[in-house]
Amino acid sequence: MTQVDGSSQAAALMAVLDLEERDTDLYVGQTPRTPLQRIFGGQVAGQALMAASRTLPGERAVHSLHSYFLRPGDPHEEIRYAVERIRDGRTFSTRRVIAWQRRRGEDVAIFALTADAAVPESPVVEHALPMPEVPAPDTLPTLPEVVAPHGERAAAALAISQAVEQRLLEDPFDRTPKSPPDTRTCVWMRVAGRLPEDGSVHRSALTFVSDLTLLSAGLARSGGGWGGEYVGASLDHAVWFHAPVRADEWFLYETDSPAASGGRALCFGQIWAADGTHVATVTQQGLIRSLRA
Repeated sequence: MTQVDGSSQAAALMAVLDLEERDTDLYVGQTPRTPLQRIFGGQVAGQALMAASRTLPGERAVHSLHSYFLRPGDPHEEIRYAVERIRDGRTFSTRRVIAWQRRRGEDVAIFALTADAAVPESPVVEHALPMPEVPAPDTLPTLPEVVAPHGERAAAALAISQAVEQRLLEDPFDRTPKSPPDTRTCVWMRVAGRLPEDGSVHRSALTFVSDLTLLSAGLARSGGGWGGEYVGASLDHAVWFHAPVRADEWFLYETDSPAASGGRALCFGQIWAADGTHVATVTQQGLIRSLRA
């Protein structure tokens, strides 16, 4: 894999995505040191997509992934990604990836992903959602600046976001409920530093980042905010890539939740490059529980 500046935060993310090939279609990923009790879900999704991409013919790019979080990941154990080559047709390739860890002397699956890739074709139809009109990222405060007043409550968010710059339009700890039709949340993001000129790296990095704020959309109407009286866990995650993307350049991430019931919230995300190109759509269903229960 192409090297990046070792002093940059991009290098830290690349260390996560640069998997060890231990055997044919078997890759191993490492977890950076973290105070968290479980592995960040975006890390596992990004690594699994990277493992799938390693087995694809060179001209085929992943256009969609669908995945399930099966068990919490243990940050003290290595993760093994086993890739199954489901299909290699004339146009499409499909890969299934199961992430395994050791638990009490046994192998258990913690994550499952299916990704589909295709040879680019000339489009018959083309349309996309327009990017919302929001302030430019350089005019907005950084995540550390916004969350500084919240002290230790912000530690986990800052730890997860070390490799990702964020420019916020609002305080994520604000518990003021949002009401339709204004329930969306927007944030500018980019990987800090420069990533290699490899499309699979940028898609994997975008997948990593897309799990950062998505589940928070499920609390927007109740006014939960970060660090509140609720705890959440991602149940599944899907990404559709509409256009080439650079994860190390500013992109706008808009999130919202159209439905929630039974302790689960369905969350949608739309991603635009800074020039207004609609590059990806993300969906996730997450479990939300009250800490008072």
